[in-house]
Amino acid sequence: MQAIDHVAGKAIPFGRKNVDTDVIIPAHWLKTITREGLGQGAFEALKAEPGNVFTDPRWAGAPILIAGDNFGCGSSREHAAWALLDMGITCVIAPSFSDIFSGNAFKNGILTVALPQDAIDRLMEVAQHHPIDVDLDTQTVTTPFQDRFTFELDAFRKHCLLNGLDEVGLTMAQGDAIAAHEARSREALPFLARTPASVA
Repeated sequence: MQAIDHVAGKAIPFGRKNVDTDVIIPAHWLKTITREGLGQGAFEALKAEPGNVFTDPRWAGAPILIAGDNFGCGSSREHAAWALLDMGITCVIAPSFSDIFSGNAFKNGILTVALPQDAIDRLMEVAQHHPIDVDLDTQTVTTPFQDRFTFELDAFRKHCLLNGLDEVGLTMAQGDAIAAHEARSREALPFLARTPASVA
């Protein structure tokens, strides 16, 4: 998982409320066996709407998405997080998130920032023409106009995102402790380490 300490740049001023995972990535895209290419299917139905922000070249390559309340509701599909990452989005800012989506986003290295609606409204305005800066270390979102919004984040999630640690990474970080435990187990319980007799 890629470490995140700072996300800055263009932000897609989406703002729509109650966007579910089927809107983020439609079900017919779930047949793939790889994460690559899911960004093409992200927000597929919305991309067909005239004047939508997802096909507007002004926000091409934006690493930040500004969404509305209850973002990521609906099914538990992890593909929604994969699709956002494949689009290049590593931070989503919204008033609130579905718990399951927020967990999937975190496990895949996407920072979810919850801010009050008035802050979202201001960021939507700024994002029309200017970049936004998200600092995970200080837990702040700032604009070129001295706007400064602070956000809360679980300490464990912050540690994992700052250090790029997914579940595998967390386990590997304990490699020395695991090896020491296994050595102690072999010494105290040698019968557990015996090689099974071969079958003739």
